[in-house]
Amino acid sequence: MKDRKKLFVILDDYVVLTLGVIIFTVAWEVFMIPNGMSSGGLMGLCTVIEYATGGRILASYSFLAINSLLILISVLALGIGFGFKTLYCILMSSLMLKVFDGLDFLHAVPGNFFYVPERVLIPIISGVLEAVGIGLILRRGGSSGGTDIVAIMVNKYWPVSLSEVFLLSDLIIITAILFLPGKAFGDMVYGYEMMVTFSLVIDVMMVGQKSSVQLMVFSEHYGKIADYIINEMDRGATILKAQGWYTKKDKNILLIMLKQKELPEISRVIKSIDRKAFMSVTQAGSVYGEGFEEIKTGISRKRKENA
Repeated sequence: MKDRKKLFVILDDYVVLTLGVIIFTVAWEVFMIPNGMSSGGLMGLCTVIEYATGGRILASYSFLAINSLLILISVLALGIGFGFKTLYCILMSSLMLKVFDGLDFLHAVPGNFFYVPERVLIPIISGVLEAVGIGLILRRGGSSGGTDIVAIMVNKYWPVSLSEVFLLSDLIIITAILFLPGKAFGDMVYGYEMMVTFSLVIDVMMVGQKSSVQLMVFSEHYGKIADYIINEMDRGATILKAQGWYTKKDKNILLIMLKQKELPEISRVIKSIDRKAFMSVTQAGSVYGEGFEEIKTGISRKRKENA
């Protein structure tokens, strides 16, 4: 039974990863590239290479080649390991970029279904699609590579958000389009338009995954609730001693730190154990420690120990 459940979870992960890859590649090969547009990230760099070579080096080829180089550097220089999910997403992205490049009827150009007459909307549509695709990939433990790998390397030691890492790399890559023949200031503006859209949406996609909550539970059955949290959810629970001022009776209050995504589960359990339980939920901006985010000071633990 457990093996079947584990298999279902794995299959579910790869279905979502594949969906994320498809949405990500559609943003570029259906909307951006057919309209000669570029933006930030590795895909932005790959489109610049494609335009600069007159289409001789397709984005799908340079995407795979540069990702392979980045992975090699990160492994050799920093010892960062990459799971099969990341490798799967990179290979699948390269494949889907090539597939959508050949499906001319899907390209957002005049005469096709996805054609958008207002060119200013194309980067917005693409930015939303890319952010949704990348968000799905990251939430299932994968990565599409490129600036995602750079973000992983930076985030290993520094408390920098994904959007900040993307922003720094995007500023350089987007400006590069000005050096291509036939490109003007407006083409760079389209790139920034997509970058801003992507940055806003990716943070919305990831906040539910990373945000935490502080939960206080008032219940006579605090013991059963605490046992479930420890044994079934692998979380800790702290009992706070208090006194009800109206009844003047001593009470035990449960203090629990949870990921936002775990709140629905514990809410259902508390309700099933004690329908009269009282809960207080407070958003926690950052929670550092075991089971949550690692405390980052900019100093590698390994380097500190060797000092």
